[in-house]
Amino acid sequence: MNILEKTTAHVRAEAVRVVRGDRVVLDNLSVTVSAKSRLAVVGQNGSGKTTLLRVLAGLTEPDQGTVHRAGTLGVAEQELEPGGDATVATLVADAIRPAQRALEMLDAALETVESAPETYALALDLATRLDAWDAERRVDVALEALGACTDRNRRLATLSVGQRYRVRLACVLGAVYDLLLLDEPTNHLDAAGLAFLTERLRQHDGGVLVVTHDRALLNDVAEEFLDLDDEPRLYAGGYAGWQEGRARDRERKQQVYDAQQAEHRRLAGAVDEARGRLTTGWRPDKGTGKHKRQTRAPGVVQALRRRQEALAAHRVTLPPPPRPLRWPPSDTRAGAPLLDAQDVTVTGRLSEPVSVRLEGGDRLLVTGPNGAGKSTLLSVLAGVLTPSSGTVRRLGDARVGYLAQEELSAAARLSPGQQRRRHLEEILAARPDVLILDEPTNHLSATLVDELTAALPSAAATVIIATHDRRMLSDLERWPVLRIGGVIFR
Repeated sequence: MNILEKTTAHVRAEAVRVVRGDRVVLDNLSVTVSAKSRLAVVGQNGSGKTTLLRVLAGLTEPDQGTVHRAGTLGVAEQELEPGGDATVATLVADAIRPAQRALEMLDAALETVESAPETYALALDLATRLDAWDAERRVDVALEALGACTDRNRRLATLSVGQRYRVRLACVLGAVYDLLLLDEPTNHLDAAGLAFLTERLRQHDGGVLVVTHDRALLNDVAEEFLDLDDEPRLYAGGYAGWQEGRARDRERKQQVYDAQQAEHRRLAGAVDEARGRLTTGWRPDKGTGKHKRQTRAPGVVQALRRRQEALAAHRVTLPPPPRPLRWPPSDTRAGAPLLDAQDVTVTGRLSEPVSVRLEGGDRLLVTGPNGAGKSTLLSVLAGVLTPSSGTVRRLGDARVGYLAQEELSAAARLSPGQQRRRHLEEILAARPDVLILDEPTNHLSATLVDELTAALPSAAATVIIATHDRRMLSDLERWPVLRIGGVIFR
């Protein structure tokens, strides 16, 4: 396709199937992202959201089905490998290269404008559509707004997972693409970064597909929802339409599943009953003739076979409903001293001394901008990191459970969301007295985050949370707050 030609941007997947090992991740799935789409892909962890995004972006080939793409795609995946000697400048150069090419083509067309005015007009139109003259400045604005590294010479390998992601996201948002495909874009963003992202997506002239757990972003941006739980289903009507439609569908599926289970139990019981008659129930009373026993036996056998065939023919067509988050009961005693940190600092990471004393049942919300030291403080409280000054004491043999912000294994066959859910469940199963959660909504599905938030008020354990998640901040607005890099205690 000629780069100067206009095209109606879209990505269309038809009857896509993806298999990983012995598991079917996506099956017979069709979806279109158009230039006007505001589509959210949602579902339980492991339902295939990231796989679908990668298929649409051309990063993963489906085992069956076709994908047609037209126009330019801006893609931000969940994870970005360091890439050897790649630097921030490498990503910036990739982002602005289409704009630079457009300007080069415009300069070349200018030299032949008299003999080929149509070519010049097309080149000018392309440069205007890309706003090519302002490309690098837009990336700089996005880097600053997302709190990303602005040092062009900085090697990506020296940046944290979150810092690398913010650089990549800034480059995607700063460039001009027809369609944006974003995987968990709110991970690693603070309040300012979230506000910039939301506004940028609202203003985007093209289509948007977003895979996200962030309920506030879903509510603010998405107009349609592709829910991949069980069988894929498209919901219109924005966030409210998705919530209402999903609730109706899940209630209906639960009723059908319960009815199928009840029928399966009834048929299994009929088989057991018939088998019992085969061994004992068909035997006539003492003294009854042998010929009568022989006459009745085939009928009992046939009855058993009929019931066995009915049981074998019956199918439970729906999978079990999603397993809710398990929060085992805790024996943490309310008001018992558990954790005492005094004047804690960490050189280069937490410069402001912090003191916290917590008892059984206490709640603490830790907030502040990226880089202020929230994760550092939580690592110190969890006993993972030794402070440069100050002391941290666990009192009464307190058990501490710690969910770090990023503990994902590239070698694992599970998705990031599945890994994080499993880690959270393992922590809860240990029944901690002090539960420390660093950005707990990262990678988790919106449904699971709802379950986690709903369980917090009744938890006996002391709970410490650091989060930028706007919906969770709203849900926990009554909690005491420790702000790092600003006002101290509320």
